[in-house]
Amino acid sequence: MDNVANKNNKRGMKKIGFYLLEAMLVIWAIIQLYPLFWLFLFSVKNNTEIFGGNILGFPRIWQWSNYSEALSSGNVGRYFINSSIVTVLTIVISSILVATSAYAIVRMKWKYSKLVLTIFLMGMMVPIHATLLPLFIILKNLNLLNTYASLVIPYVAFAIPMGIFILTGFLYTIPRELEESAFLDGCSIYKSFYYIILPLIRPALATIAIFTYLSTWNELMFANTFINDDAIKTLTVGIMSLSGQYQTEWGPIGAGLVIATIPTILIYVLLSEQVQKSLVVGAVKG
Repeated sequence: MDNVANKNNKRGMKKIGFYLLEAMLVIWAIIQLYPLFWLFLFSVKNNTEIFGGNILGFPRIWQWSNYSEALSSGNVGRYFINSSIVTVLTIVISSILVATSAYAIVRMKWKYSKLVLTIFLMGMMVPIHATLLPLFIILKNLNLLNTYASLVIPYVAFAIPMGIFILTGFLYTIPRELEESAFLDGCSIYKSFYYIILPLIRPALATIAIFTYLSTWNELMFANTFINDDAIKTLTVGIMSLSGQYQTEWGPIGAGLVIATIPTILIYVLLSEQVQKSLVVGAVKG
C-alpha cells in the first residue's frame, strides 16, 4: 500500500510540475508576443488616443487609414522594395561565397587553409562602427554612393565571417566517406559539392540566412550614411524620415513598423525547422 501511495504521490507531483511548467511557458509566450500585439494596436490609433491616456488599450476608432497613408504619402512601399532588393542580394551573394569558401577551407587540402580561416574569423572582431568612415571614403571614390551596391558590398563583407564560422563547424560533422565514395564513382568535385554537400548543409545555410537577414533588414547606420536619394532609401531610414520637424503623426509610423516586422515573422516561421535541425545536428555531433 505504501508503494502504491508513493507512486501516486510521484505521479501527482509530476502532473503539478508539468502544469506549472506549461503555465510558465504560456506566460512567457504572452510576454514575448504582447509587444507585437501592442505595436499593431499602436498602428491603428491617432495622436489623440496615443497621447490621451489610451496607449495600452484598444483604439476607440480604428485608424486603418494609417496603413494607406504610410504606403502612399510615406513611401513605405518603395522603401520596402528597396530593403527587399538589398536583403535578397546580400543573402544570395553571401550564401554562395560562404558555402564555397567554407567547403574549400574544410574539404580541400592546401597549405594556407588554416591561415585563411583565421583571417576570415578575424573579421568578426572588427566593429561595424569603426569601418564607417573608411567605407564612406572608398565608396565615394568609386562613385558607389546612393546605389544598392553601397549597401550590399559592406553587408556581404560583414556576413561572411559569421557564416564561415557556422558553416565550417557544420562541415566538420559531415563524414568524408560520402564524398570519397562519389569520387571513386567518377564524380567531380563540383558535382560532389552540388549533389552531396549542398543538400546536407541546407539547415546551416538557413541559419546563416536568418542571421544575415536580421542584420541587413534592420541595419540603419550604413543605410543612413551611404544613401541620400529618397528613391534608394531602405525601410529603416524611410520610417525614421516619417517624423516631422514640428509635428509627427505616430500612427503611420507604427503602421510602417508593422509592415517592416511582418517579413521577419514570416521568414522565421518558414525557416525555423531548418534552424532547429542545424542546432540539433551541431549538438549531437559536435
